[in-house]
Amino acid sequence: MTVSELLTSLRTRDPERHALVEAVRTVVHATLPDVTEEVKYGGILFASAGEPFSGVFAYKGHVSVEFSDGARIDDPYGHLQGKGKGRRHLKIHEPGDIAEQMLAAYLPLALQATREGADSSS
Repeated sequence: MTVSELLTSLRTRDPERHALVEAVRTVVHATLPDVTEEVKYGGILFASAGEPFSGVFAYKGHVSVEFSDGARIDDPYGHLQGKGKGRRHLKIHEPGDIAEQMLAAYLPLALQATREGADSSS
């Protein structure tokens, strides 16, 4: 499935979540213009230089922005959720949550955390 096909399907079955996913994508590409996208795990993964570092996933009632190595982020803003070994996420319920939870500020931190994780495992 392509990104376009996933978005078309989401728009048809859940226009509100579709709008949130598109708003997240807009922030991602405005913040990190060289990011690529691919469909995986039922959502859209964002990668830089071939390294996936984040993704957006639509659920009933919210959209989750996942950070692959989010546990490595110091979380200076206190919005990250999750307690697992690696991932952290932001839950987006409405458009205002994107700015309120400072998605644009977390994106470079997430990319840096993934790069540092890759460097330490080499």
